[in-house]
Amino acid sequence: MASTTTENTKAAEKPGNGRTSALVTDQGTTTIADTVVQKVAGLAAREVRGVHDLGGGTTRAIGALRDRIPGASSSIGQGVSVEVGETQAAVDLEIVVEYGVAIAELAIAVRRNVITAIEQMTGLEVVEVNINVNDVFIEDDTDDQQAPNRDRVQ
Repeated sequence: MASTTTENTKAAEKPGNGRTSALVTDQGTTTIADTVVQKVAGLAAREVRGVHDLGGGTTRAIGALRDRIPGASSSIGQGVSVEVGETQAAVDLEIVVEYGVAIAELAIAVRRNVITAIEQMTGLEVVEVNINVNDVFIEDDTDDQQAPNRDRVQ
């Protein structure tokens, strides 16, 4: 019986780091759905200052249409794809950054926030977070401009 317990404990260990997983135990296995990890990653990425939006142009356009339909829910996981195993997860993000933000530093912050959120909420080990910056958001100043005066001086 002691050898069975040892074998079960070894099966629950995470590859590469020797720690046991809270998701795979002698009492049973907890499975986390891909959509759960996708939503957690999407929310965590949006929390980082400098991230304007997630998703490619087509994805954002479809999301904008969906937001206009009464009763339709917006997709928190837009621009996020994940692979989830028993104890590990990998994440791919498509983001739009705000103009003027240092992209390399933003990527580090997004990666750190996504990994922390997923690992704390789900217990999964995040093995990689790939970030694809596909656009830069430039704020349109035309709304803030006043109508020009006809006379230069009064």
